[in-house]
Amino acid sequence: MTKEVLISVKGLQLMNEEEGAEPIEVVIPGEYYFRNGHHYIRYDEVQEGFREATVNFIKADSRSMEVRKKGVTNVHMVFQPEKKNVTYYQTPFGSIQMGISATKLVCQETEDNINIHVDYALDMNNEHVADCFLQVDIIPRNTQDFHLHS
Repeated sequence: MTKEVLISVKGLQLMNEEEGAEPIEVVIPGEYYFRNGHHYIRYDEVQEGFREATVNFIKADSRSMEVRKKGVTNVHMVFQPEKKNVTYYQTPFGSIQMGISATKLVCQETEDNINIHVDYALDMNNEHVADCFLQVDIIPRNTQDFHLHS
């Protein structure tokens, strides 16, 4: 895998069964490296209404995934199956306590792509608010035949 990559981040939060929610997806250039058995991904995200970028870091292996955001929003989320992790999501509008309980984590890799999928329950202030998934696909930036996994 090359250092310069394209990253697709797709997420969905199901608040209740009746909502026909569509996943939110962003495709953005970033950087990738592999060190000490872990995949590391870094990319910048610009949020509407703010000039400052939020830097996103993802660290993943077959047992866990961590997502760190630093900038306009700040958070350190840890996804480990069968374990609840509590964190604080800091936004320009205040801080929210979040609980993340991953139920499934799959990290697949080939020579030219890495696919990470995690299913998790999300709670805020100790109240269950949504069942969610996060899908991260990483491919070399110079890929001619660009296809995202669904």
